[in-house]
Amino acid sequence: MTGFVSGVRLGVDVGQVRVGVARSDPHGILATPLVTLARDLTADPDAVPADMAGLVRLAAEHEAVEIVVGLPVNLAGKHGPAAANVSAYVARLADVMGSIPVTLTDERMSTVVASRRLAERGVRGKRQRAVVDQAAAVEILQSWLDAQRRRTHDRRS
Repeated sequence: MTGFVSGVRLGVDVGQVRVGVARSDPHGILATPLVTLARDLTADPDAVPADMAGLVRLAAEHEAVEIVVGLPVNLAGKHGPAAANVSAYVARLADVMGSIPVTLTDERMSTVVASRRLAERGVRGKRQRAVVDQAAAVEILQSWLDAQRRRTHDRRS
């Protein structure tokens, strides 16, 4: 893809309790689930929360060139309390990530879609709760990758 810097991207779904993480291949074609991190809501204000430290480790381990975080916009396209919470998380994460850019992307319905896809595969109940955050991160990252590919294709047309 011209105009697309190749490299692994991490997709992140920030929830109240957990952070789902997915990764892309270096060519930006496919997002796959990676891990679910527990949100660290007890860290001192001047300390790096454990979930963000985990994201820094994952970014280094996978040589990520960018972090793509889902912004929960409501169906009317408005930013509610959840979006404000994620925006604050992203501002802090951007500081912690240093030179790795952190990008926000509309993640409307990603958890709903992820839950539905898991249910269609027979993954329900506790098993679903354990992986739904990763699946939502996959939806977020895959949508973003597809949009980048469309943009790049449209520029060449």
